[in-house]
Amino acid sequence: MNALEDMQLFATTVEAGSFTAAAERLGLSKQFVSRRLAALEARLGVRLLNRTTRRLSVTELGREYHARACTILDAVAETEDMIGSGSRQPRGTLRLAAPMSFGTLHLSPLLPRFLARYPDLRLEIDLNDRTVDLIGEGYDMAIRIGALPDSALVARRLAGMRLVTCCSPGYLHGRGAPPEPEALSAHDCLPYGHTRATEWLYRRAGERIAVPVNGRLRVNNGELARDAALAGLGLTQLPTFIVGAALARGELVTVLDDFAPNPGGIFAVYPQHRQAFLAIRALADFLKDAFGEETWA
Repeated sequence: MNALEDMQLFATTVEAGSFTAAAERLGLSKQFVSRRLAALEARLGVRLLNRTTRRLSVTELGREYHARACTILDAVAETEDMIGSGSRQPRGTLRLAAPMSFGTLHLSPLLPRFLARYPDLRLEIDLNDRTVDLIGEGYDMAIRIGALPDSALVARRLAGMRLVTCCSPGYLHGRGAPPEPEALSAHDCLPYGHTRATEWLYRRAGERIAVPVNGRLRVNNGELARDAALAGLGLTQLPTFIVGAALARGELVTVLDDFAPNPGGIFAVYPQHRQAFLAIRALADFLKDAFGEETWA
């Protein structure tokens, strides 16, 4: 096997997490994969992987080799895509991770049009609200919502997003509007999140305020929280891409607008070494054009 094939074998093993999973992806035997990677380490004179009976982990040098190998493999794939197709049309498979509610509400209607525009491109989409490890889990791109932490990822803004506190008109009529964030302790709240302790964020005079909230119903899906608010079960704090339509129809109303947190955004993020990949650029361009700096409310 040549150096490029060894790089591909190593990268697939790191992303798959085991020799067995890598062998299944590549259509090879587990023993062959193990022997080839041992030969790669012997040739380089370093240990790339730590092997135990229960798990496989990557050494510091292994992580560096993986990053550099991915850069080289992506450049080769991009060159073959461009030359092989005779044009700048994307080909191959693109793996995308996105939040559940955003994916069902706003990505789903766009997918047929995107795939019709690029017939040689395949999409694999994972809808999940957790923050995925793009490189470690083998994703090409992810959709991220809100403020982004500092990282080595490239971030491209696709649209605007506001976080609002809202409830049904019926709930507001019966309970009244909280005059300030601290008054939420006297209200039925509908926390959204995976942990029992939930805080909603606000701003007062430029300062950040974190207010603990609680209620009889806690969910980990934004659409379910929206529907509970529509049913009059309490106040919820959600992004406008989930509640924008209900706000526009008057089915939900906002409160605490004077304390609303700073507007955020919806971003496409991807590793720096993949920013020239045709499929990534095609999808990011398409989504930005489709959303057109939409804020949904």
